[in-house]
Amino acid sequence: MLFGGFKKCLYPLQKFDSDTERRFAVILERDAQKWFKPAKGQFQIYYKQGADQKEYIPDFVVENGDFILMAETKARADMQSPEVQAKAEAAAAWYRQAADYAVQHGGKAWLYLLIPHDEVDEAKRLADFLRFEKKGEAVQIPCPSERLK
Repeated sequence: MLFGGFKKCLYPLQKFDSDTERRFAVILERDAQKWFKPAKGQFQIYYKQGADQKEYIPDFVVENGDFILMAETKARADMQSPEVQAKAEAAAAWYRQAADYAVQHGGKAWLYLLIPHDEVDEAKRLADFLRFEKKGEAVQIPCPSERLK
């Protein structure tokens, strides 16, 4: 089902894979400067699953204040699955490169959030989800998240 009426989304219509994604979009409409759901091939993030190399497409990319974040909402029961963890590690490696580039060129810091579905409540603020940041190995990113609180 397509949803419209968004003012801060880069695209007029959005399709959500779950009601959790739709509810998170409501939060983004209230709290983000801009947001969108990436298309296939837009970020070219790949992860290994067995012998296969698959593309990972994050649920959301969000710009707010001094940072940009990728956000993935997942069923809590799936959070520790090998596939979800492989996607998260691939995203963390990608955003580390984006963050390094941003630091060198005066851009915004990047964050990656892996959010359990049962934490997404329309009464929450974007800042409430920053505790779900997944940093991966040896990430050195100046984090401006305190400015959201």
